Amino acid sequence: MCNLYRLHQSAAEVAKVFDVAAAPGLNFSAEVYPGYPGLVVEGGAARVMHWGFPLVLTGKQGQKLKPKPVTNARDDKLHTAFWRDSFVHRRCLIPVSQWAEPQGQPRQMTRSWYGLPDANLFAVAGLWRPTAEWGDCYTLVMVDSSAQMAEVHDRMPVILHRADWPRWTGGAPAEAFGLCKTWTGALIADHTDQRWAG
Repeated sequence: MCNLYRLHQSAAEVAKVFDVAAAPGLNFSAEVYPGYPGLVVEGGAARVMHWGFPLVLTGKQGQKLKPKPVTNARDDKLHTAFWRDSFVHRRCLIPVSQWAEPQGQPRQMTRSWYGLPDANLFAVAGLWRPTAEWGDCYTLVMVDSSAQMAEVHDRMPVILHRADWPRWTGGAPAEAFGLCKTWTGALIADHTDQRWAG
């Protein structure tokens, strides 16, 4: 699953492409990791949220453990209790330039970056929710991989055509669910020697 992505554009550039407002001084990094802030388009604005819904696990003695960020929501799980309310009421757009997948042998994995050949900025389907642990948080929605990257991973983000952005954020749940499809367009891949950490 995608646990690392890039956003090369500034908040102002994202706001212009997505035709939304952006407050000055939004703090996010160009490479976004689980548990860190990322840029989200929601409610007519580009906002910073925490990447990953908190999952609070219980230890052997019944104690609550440190929350773990759940960064991806599988399309076939969107109607389960963990995701349902956010899918029905709080869908958002995640601006992305590229996403990465690990490739290679354990402890020697490198980063393979994927993107679109005709766009250095595109939208991935997302969900968000307010949390007591980390404030507003978001997650990416995932579907089966396209044939172009299936050898690296069996899941990929839901990439939305621009015409479908309003349908994802404002359409009925059934209409939005119909957009959860594997990308059929071309992808570009950059298989690097950068080590995969984590």
